[in-house]
Amino acid sequence: MITPSPTQLQPEVWQKQLAEAVSDPAELLEILELPEALLESVSRAAESFPLRVTHHYLSLIRRADPADPLLRQVLPLDAENRIVDGFSTDPVGDHVAALGAGILHKYEGRALLIATGACAVHCRYCFRRHYPYGQDNAVRHWDRMLQTLRAKPQISEVILSGGDPLSLSDQRLGKLVLELGEIDHLKRLRVHTRLPVALPSRVTPTLLKTLSDSPLHCSIVLHCNHPNELSEPLRAPLRKLRQSGITLLNQAVLLRGVNDRLETQISLSERLFEFGVLPYYLHLLDPVAGAAHFAVPAELPAQMELGLEKALPGYLVPKFVRETPGATSKTPLHR
Repeated sequence: MITPSPTQLQPEVWQKQLAEAVSDPAELLEILELPEALLESVSRAAESFPLRVTHHYLSLIRRADPADPLLRQVLPLDAENRIVDGFSTDPVGDHVAALGAGILHKYEGRALLIATGACAVHCRYCFRRHYPYGQDNAVRHWDRMLQTLRAKPQISEVILSGGDPLSLSDQRLGKLVLELGEIDHLKRLRVHTRLPVALPSRVTPTLLKTLSDSPLHCSIVLHCNHPNELSEPLRAPLRKLRQSGITLLNQAVLLRGVNDRLETQISLSERLFEFGVLPYYLHLLDPVAGAAHFAVPAELPAQMELGLEKALPGYLVPKFVRETPGATSKTPLHR
């Protein structure tokens, strides 16, 4: 067990920055120089799914531009309150796949841990925006979670998700990684996170040591949707992760008004590679209630996939996939 020293108990820089994230619609509009007329609708939409965004992420958004692609990902809109057929509160079948203790087991050989419900940014298209985090997360049911994993020798890979697992403190995350590494049949650890994109300071020396010292092969899957999210302050932290032996991948979501232009996707793949990250998945939008306004025309994904294959080498073309409830894997677009 890791016992934090008194100095470790003091909030780190990233934790202070996380605590200062903007959650007040009026403050958001003021910072970004947006019309006050938006306040009523933004506040109304934020009642059911609160606004949250870090100052670093806000610094990447163009001022006085309601159509900025990064702003669209975090700005609550009245459109979220529309009821649309086919859009539900559990669009990917999480509830059916739940084993309890914060564990989801959808695919053979892999288990996903809901490590926490906390995030640095509340993405408006989030497919878990309705998930009952307070009832079901791995940290809350720590011992039962570990016991369940030990009893399933067919599982060789654990995926830390949430929420965002990197919103856990270094000490709590370190304890989790340490105890997972002691389970003999586990071989790989995957961390799905948006936190370095929203807060590059999250990549601390302690985090690097925790992941590099683990007997599990560790990979980080970033969630970056637009090339403008790959800011210069993020370059050095990603380099340090690579130097620590961590595999870096990216998954994105195809979103109307954000990254639904071929030129944007080409730029995203090229900039990811420049930062040492390989494109992994480009997800079709999960039909979650409140996000229907992000849906793209049905014919666009196939057209975009062909365009990327023509413009880029194969290793820079992400796999176009959708998540289908009950399926044994992600479903490639060509199926």
